[in-house]
Amino acid sequence: MTIRTLVLVRHAKAEASAPTDFERRLTERGHADAAEAGVWLAEQGVEPEYALVSAAARTTETWEDIALAAGWELDLAVYDDGLFAAGTDTALDLIRETEDGITTLLVIGHNPTIGNLAQLLDDGAGDEDAGNAMAMGFPTAGVAVFSYDGDWTDLEEGAAMVTGFHVGRG
Repeated sequence: MTIRTLVLVRHAKAEASAPTDFERRLTERGHADAAEAGVWLAEQGVEPEYALVSAAARTTETWEDIALAAGWELDLAVYDDGLFAAGTDTALDLIRETEDGITTLLVIGHNPTIGNLAQLLDDGAGDEDAGNAMAMGFPTAGVAVFSYDGDWTDLEEGAAMVTGFHVGRG
């Protein structure tokens, strides 16, 4: 099997309203928090080969801020309209469609889906402090890093080990 890294990110702090929910953009704090999360990921040695990002304004801006702060290429991202309204099962299905050659995948989406997915995937055998922090909630700019030994197509409940959890606060 191949050891893979999965990074689940909840978008950073967004404005309270916009013409549509899809169009809500990041606040100034949100931009700073996302950038800080990117710095943290780079410090952890995480560098995705592919990023699956909800096409909503606040998630695309979160990706851009994280990637720039971490020194990653912006074109690693695919913006997916379906991830915006996806529930946990749909988000997991999208992850399972990841090409086999990808070993590090970053997903940026929305709650409750991202927080629920993180809890669903956690095997309980990983970093205890990270697991406990993640269980307390998944706030904006929350980042969970998982290690998974297997093919993306086989990813299922309780199959990944949390190795880190961080909340970006710039």
